[in-house]
Amino acid sequence: MFLPRITTPLLFAAALLAGAAHAQTAPVAAEGAWARASVQGQKATGAFMRLTASEATRLVRAESPAAGVTEVHEMKMEGDVMKMRAVPGLDLPAGKAVDLKPGGYHVMLMDLKAPLAKGSTVPLTLVFKDAKGAESKLQLQVPVAAQAPMAHGGHGAGMQHGH
Repeated sequence: MFLPRITTPLLFAAALLAGAAHAQTAPVAAEGAWARASVQGQKATGAFMRLTASEATRLVRAESPAAGVTEVHEMKMEGDVMKMRAVPGLDLPAGKAVDLKPGGYHVMLMDLKAPLAKGSTVPLTLVFKDAKGAESKLQLQVPVAAQAPMAHGGHGAGMQHGH
């Protein structure tokens, strides 16, 4: 009789912990992530990837200890001028891939604390908010490259998933 009294609270606690861990994990997959290498004196660079959300969500911010400021940006033509600006969020429709790429939406790493060397990685955390307002995070180690990796350079290359 003693065992069920201990087992039930332990199972309940385990279920709560599992639920809490799941709630903090983003329902978003990031594929082909990369950040553009920088040189000494360069204070900003971009990070790019393809994001696919399993349920409608919104990318609300990005964080990286490698930069003083990390923002989600958009580049678009306004008349004959290409303009770049921070956006308060980026909608990720359920099941539809959204590309963060040079010349479009991307993560901007500004006030770099040190140059990002080709062949290294940079930590990047993406923060999402679902329709109910719950936040989740996806932590990535993003490879640094001089240019975009080949689009289909091997199954799973640079792929990070949040489950």
